Amino acid sequence: MNVRDSEHLIAELVNKKNYQVCDDYTDADLIIINTCSVREKPVQRLFSEIGTINKNKKSSAKIGVCGCTASHLGEEIIKRSPSVDFVLGARNVSKISEIIDIKGAVEIDITNDESNYEFSQYRNNLFTSYINISIGCDKQCTFCIVPTTRGEEISVPPDMIINEIKKSVANGVSQIYLLGQNVNNYGNKFSTNQEKIDFSDLLNKISKINGLENIRFTSPHPLHMDDKFLNEFSSNDKICKSIHMPLQSGSNSILRLMKRGYTKEWFLNRIKKLKELCPDVTITTDIIVGFPTESKKDFEETLDVVKSVGFTQIFNFIYSPREGTKAIDIADGVEKKEANERLDKLIKLQQKLQDKNYKKEIESIHDVLYDELKPNGKIAGRSDRGFLVFAEGSEESIGKILKTKIYSANLTSLDGTIL
Repeated sequence: MNVRDSEHLIAELVNKKNYQVCDDYTDADLIIINTCSVREKPVQRLFSEIGTINKNKKSSAKIGVCGCTASHLGEEIIKRSPSVDFVLGARNVSKISEIIDIKGAVEIDITNDESNYEFSQYRNNLFTSYINISIGCDKQCTFCIVPTTRGEEISVPPDMIINEIKKSVANGVSQIYLLGQNVNNYGNKFSTNQEKIDFSDLLNKISKINGLENIRFTSPHPLHMDDKFLNEFSSNDKICKSIHMPLQSGSNSILRLMKRGYTKEWFLNRIKKLKELCPDVTITTDIIVGFPTESKKDFEETLDVVKSVGFTQIFNFIYSPREGTKAIDIADGVEKKEANERLDKLIKLQQKLQDKNYKKEIESIHDVLYDELKPNGKIAGRSDRGFLVFAEGSEESIGKILKTKIYSANLTSLDGTIL
């Protein structure tokens, strides 16, 4: 999402203010830091980064802070770092050309509705286009600050989504990523009158666009994974068979405290149904360890789910207390040493399972969209099932979906030969 927001910021400045992107910030007239505030560490790094930039930039260059941390901290950013010229929240991207010339501007209205705003076209990747299908989030997960920084959830009208994809495909894109905090809650709320449509219907519509090869999306919410969605995911040939299902915890008591809205049993039921419909599916997840009140038994239940599912990859985090979230008021936090030990145990378990799962791919054949030229005659891309694949190749292969036979496996990637 931050990648797409950055593309939107650039597009607005290029088309409305005649800016151009440069490679070195010391040459820039305008430097924008687009931030994330899901965890505390990136927020801490922000102010260090501002200091470094201020020391090395041109004296006349402006600094702007955008994104979720901008929404979260607002004027405090300028108070702590007077070298910052403006602050622009995650819900106010379309206003960038209006405020860059206003010293001290702070625009962080989380009620601002950009769901019907048509941004200018700009992409960092020639072959993949990121498409926002909703903004904001209506969930109230107690660990998450996103509703506070991105506002209520509103879906983008389907016609706007379809038109944007068609434009991208006409410009050479073969793969799209649909983006939203909870993509499979799409269609729950629009700011204008729209046809009744859900995420499964939207996927079906998009798949009919000529020239589009791959459909990916992130992130679906386990709560909204009904049978209609799972059937569409499994039967639609254009949808890549890789899915991110954020578990967060395998303990029902912790899931209740997190206000995730589902149980461990529901999550495992959806996994079972999905694997029945799509046996080759790969599943990634997010897990938080050390959430307040998490006992050793709660943690062991999480490990049991990990063993049961066999995730292709896990994004592991120690719980990060955030001002503005409800979890910060929950007593009985887990000691840092214990939380670190649990994280280490989870990582080691996943590495063992992941190594086994990746080695199973040796001798298998994957359809890979190669989009990156690497040193030493290598190219890289993602397979239809979400694996990062390296192969020998040249610039001629970039942007093409090629059948590749896997001959070796690493912990996070595969090596293959293009057939």
